[in-house]
Amino acid sequence: MRIIRDVRAQLRRRLLISYRVDPAVAAALLPDGFRPQLVDGSAVAGVCVLGLEDIRPRWVRRRIGLRSENAAHRIAVEWDGPDGVESGVFIFERHSSAWHPVLFGGRLFPGVHRRARFRIAESEDRVALTMAAGAHSLDADVEVGGEWSSTLFPSIEAASEFYRSGRVGWSLARDGQRVEPVALASDRWRVEAARLHRLRSSFFDALPEGAAVFDSVVVMRDLPLLLSDARVARTDPIAAGVGRAGVSPAGA
Repeated sequence: MRIIRDVRAQLRRRLLISYRVDPAVAAALLPDGFRPQLVDGSAVAGVCVLGLEDIRPRWVRRRIGLRSENAAHRIAVEWDGPDGVESGVFIFERHSSAWHPVLFGGRLFPGVHRRARFRIAESEDRVALTMAAGAHSLDADVEVGGEWSSTLFPSIEAASEFYRSGRVGWSLARDGQRVEPVALASDRWRVEAARLHRLRSSFFDALPEGAAVFDSVVVMRDLPLLLSDARVARTDPIAAGVGRAGVSPAGA
């Protein structure tokens, strides 16, 4: 039983790093009930790195909020809903610098997190970060600005709309047998183009050679967020299956 239905937060910074992924490799990673959402014949996967402040249940005053750094390895997916095909993302693994998502995620609110160490160096036009959690790691250096470059999306506006449409994120529950959804919304939405100087991801680097190729990165900053338990609107949750490839959905 969930106690918290909605969580508010202030997005300080969000990096959305995208890879073009071989559809067969992507499909093998997903639980039953999901399939990769294809763009130009490829699956779209990546890493979402969130710097959050003022995190609190919707009914708690803003000044009492917490803060955290978070990273989610994910893939754009489709599934068959009661009214037709729906789209969102499936999250393979979530990591956080803070104790509250690790302790409460998957218990009081959907979204299991593992604890990780983050090192962030950021300025107005640069974000460099590392994340480490046992065998899991991420290393990225991004410069904000410059011309848009992508083989998946013809414009940054197209990329922005694609990311916005993937507002529901599914992930395995704590029991590893079910999936649970979280919906992300903001009454403001703005993305900026960015250039990548360095990227290493233990998750994507573990895939077969050439299966995942970096495509593009965008940055979002200074936006209010609302995270909601999306199951309240569903009467028939998808039943999770078991990952069908050597890299498990949970990244274990």
